[in-house]
Amino acid sequence: MTETFLTFIEKEKEELDRRLPALIDSLNISNTLKQSMTYSLKAGGKRLRPMLLLATLSGYNKPLDLGYDVAAAIEMIHTYSLIHDDLPAMDDDDLRRGKPTNHKVYGEAMAILAGDGLLTYSFQCLSSLHLDSEMKVNLIFEIAKAAGPLGMVGGQVADIEGENKELNVDQLEEIHNRKTGELLGVSVVAGAILAGVSDGERHSLKLFAKHLGIAFQIKDDILDVEGDQQIIGKPVGSDEQNNKSTYPKILGMDGAKEKLSYHIEHAKKYLYETSMNHTLLEELTNYIESRSR
Repeated sequence: MTETFLTFIEKEKEELDRRLPALIDSLNISNTLKQSMTYSLKAGGKRLRPMLLLATLSGYNKPLDLGYDVAAAIEMIHTYSLIHDDLPAMDDDDLRRGKPTNHKVYGEAMAILAGDGLLTYSFQCLSSLHLDSEMKVNLIFEIAKAAGPLGMVGGQVADIEGENKELNVDQLEEIHNRKTGELLGVSVVAGAILAGVSDGERHSLKLFAKHLGIAFQIKDDILDVEGDQQIIGKPVGSDEQNNKSTYPKILGMDGAKEKLSYHIEHAKKYLYETSMNHTLLEELTNYIESRSR
């Protein structure tokens, strides 16, 4: 990774880590709810979705101030999904990023409500943006579609329904495109909307993000087998325990790694079709392929 990329990630992650809790702290709400919402927002993480949005803006030479509030809203949606994923009724995880999961600290009821609060507040933040009305509605539509039953929620349902079943690669890819890829993808698309680029550019970026999202999930599946719990911050082997279909399970480890390379290559192919300066997004793509957590 280049120094430019590392500097960008460090600087912008620090900015997001400052802005996200401040958005919750400003609310006149129950202290317990505020603490629960803030706990998961402060739990760390790569802030990959905000980084994709901000790197897209940077690639079109647009000021990053345009994107911070949208990036924060998308990160709230992502964080809500993690809180709910960890619940006993879902993945039943005790650790997230090396820390006790939200429901282990605040109880199941408060964790559910904290997730609900983050989801709904994200759209309050989006609706309060000082943007052209058409652009604002377009952003809200795309993000809601990516997060809802046609996107992430639908993918999570398909993932649950796929447990204890033998899925093929195409079925697994469809699940993960919706469960993971849609929110990653809309982060790039949101950056493109804010940058005011053409429909053709947005189409290429959507395809870039689709392949990137699938690659991200394949890498997650690989790390669930080969990862180090101390590094990834949660127990390895949880997919196997939950009897989930994964890329290594279907294709073998070598096949999963080949599939990862395939989607990384195709992500770059579509990225190179755009007129943007693609350095940051290319380096983010390389990071996803090589990451250890």
